[in-house]
Amino acid sequence: MSVCSVLLNRRAAGGCCRVWCGVPRQLVHIRSASVAEAGTRRSDEEQQLWEAAGYLPFSRAKIGSFFQERPVLKNPFLEDALLRGYLRRHLPEKAASSDLRAFGERVANEVDGWGRECEVTAPRLVHFDPWGRRVDHIVTSPAWKRMKDLSAQEGLVAIGYERSFGEWSRVYQMSKLFIFSPSSGLYTCPLAMTDGAAKVIQSIGVSWPVDEAYGRLTTRQPERFWTSGQWMTERQGGSDVASGTETVAVPQTDGSYKLHGFKWFTSATDADMTLTLARAQDRTGATTPGSRGLSLFYAEVSRDEDGRLKGIEVQRLKDKLGTRQMPTAELLLDGLPAHRLSEEGRGVASIASMLTITRIHNSVSAAAAMRRVVQLARDYATRRTAFGKLLKDHPLHIQTLARMEVETRGAFLLVMDVCRLLGREESGIATQLDAHLLRLLTPVVKLYTAKQAVAVVSEGLESFGGQGYIEDTGLPGLLRDAQVLSIWEGTTNVLSLDVLRCVARSSGMVLHAYFSHVKSLLAGASGVSSLAPAVKAVDGALSELEVFVRGAATKAPGYMELAARDLAYSLARIYTGALLIDHACWKGASPSDTYAALRWCENDLCPVATKQARGCFESGTPPLDAALVFDRPTQD
Repeated sequence: MSVCSVLLNRRAAGGCCRVWCGVPRQLVHIRSASVAEAGTRRSDEEQQLWEAAGYLPFSRAKIGSFFQERPVLKNPFLEDALLRGYLRRHLPEKAASSDLRAFGERVANEVDGWGRECEVTAPRLVHFDPWGRRVDHIVTSPAWKRMKDLSAQEGLVAIGYERSFGEWSRVYQMSKLFIFSPSSGLYTCPLAMTDGAAKVIQSIGVSWPVDEAYGRLTTRQPERFWTSGQWMTERQGGSDVASGTETVAVPQTDGSYKLHGFKWFTSATDADMTLTLARAQDRTGATTPGSRGLSLFYAEVSRDEDGRLKGIEVQRLKDKLGTRQMPTAELLLDGLPAHRLSEEGRGVASIASMLTITRIHNSVSAAAAMRRVVQLARDYATRRTAFGKLLKDHPLHIQTLARMEVETRGAFLLVMDVCRLLGREESGIATQLDAHLLRLLTPVVKLYTAKQAVAVVSEGLESFGGQGYIEDTGLPGLLRDAQVLSIWEGTTNVLSLDVLRCVARSSGMVLHAYFSHVKSLLAGASGVSSLAPAVKAVDGALSELEVFVRGAATKAPGYMELAARDLAYSLARIYTGALLIDHACWKGASPSDTYAALRWCENDLCPVATKQARGCFESGTPPLDAALVFDRPTQD
């Protein structure tokens, strides 16, 4: 029966009735009510009947009935086949899986909303109280405060120090952070620095004046829990702390110090304490230049009776591309009470363990961002219809998601293997090979996963079409926040040079450990025919890398510096390929695990050898690079 017939019958029976067949108007699907064929127009009479019924679909406030369905975040633990498979293989304890399952449910149904609240209610700085007193209050959202309590309750730092699961405790902790990170409103940043501070205190020795602080950093009690800042960056430099640190530490008669300086970039500035570098003055007021003059100091963030910060003035909050949820500030230190933790002049060496922790946290956040955008894009593909069918039924779209999935799986296994190595070191069972691998792979995993995250998340936003570019969907924030991952805790080039340093300082032993371990992983798959192409690809790339390393050893130092970035990428891709192959070999592996390994190994696994063959690292290249970069138009 046509719409016109329905309306005419109703009008004849009872006038202009506003209910059709007893069903309220708002429940009627307008699209299904339209019977006008394509390319035809309704008659004036039919149009008048629609108007009489009060049912024009696009008049005034009526905007039609069709709306795209939003992607739904489901339990991120239950939805992640690789995470669950990895833990079944290495950490099969029911207590861990039960906790992660419950936490994943809480993240999807509660915490994710807090994270969004942190994003839309950004921190703000209140310099003065209503009566003109300087207070420097950083006002954060209630959700940011709930994140702190949650972090304590869930043991997001404590797990790493309780070590309830022995050598796998770090894997368990980082798995939980992996689930939490994309919904955390960037609270994972203060947690990374808190974990790093606890690690430094533990390595130096848990004694006065930091014994109370250590207990607070690692507690599960929200009322006692502290977070730590990491105030290293000054105006002259970021990673170059040796020449860029101007802050001085003035000795006091009781053995403490007062800090005076300007910290250009302090993340999570609302922390309860901080670790920072400064130059201790001698009796004449002189300081030692370079890294030999830097010492590590501990300071608590507190207020006096009038509510003023003791020895700190907050100059301004940074206006950042992303990570807007978290307060980042410029600070003037004007007599901040502090205690020296390291031996004098050993500040840079004493923060090495902190950098290991924070770089691993950075890598976890990178892999987590990839996993989240893939999970959302996958769900959206089952809801969004385009060109007559669901996105999941378009092969090209699914191919794109599959490529993102392969990158995500590779990143996850690389991150978790470094967590495994850290857990072995902290449990006292690490071999020399483990120690070498941890030192080499920490900068590698940080630099590589950070770059992967930006690429995968950007690709992920495309899968939502225009909605991926709309701020109030929450999707663009994933990309904005991902961009910091390749900058914080060392840029890609800085970390590539760090790889060269650890090779040199170990006299090449870190590379020896690397080659040995990759070969052992491949040996475990030697009899698996389905993985033969992947094994061949990784083995061939490893041989190319060995040839490159031997040849580069005979070159001038500048040769390796030019190759540093491509070397780091090669180390990451080959090792990740071996991990994917290894995971595809265990008895609980799925066909998708095998397919992921095969797809990963289709890539150029050893770009340093590829670039070397093209002469990219020869002595004549830097002048050509410079000429290209600084090319200027010629005068007419």
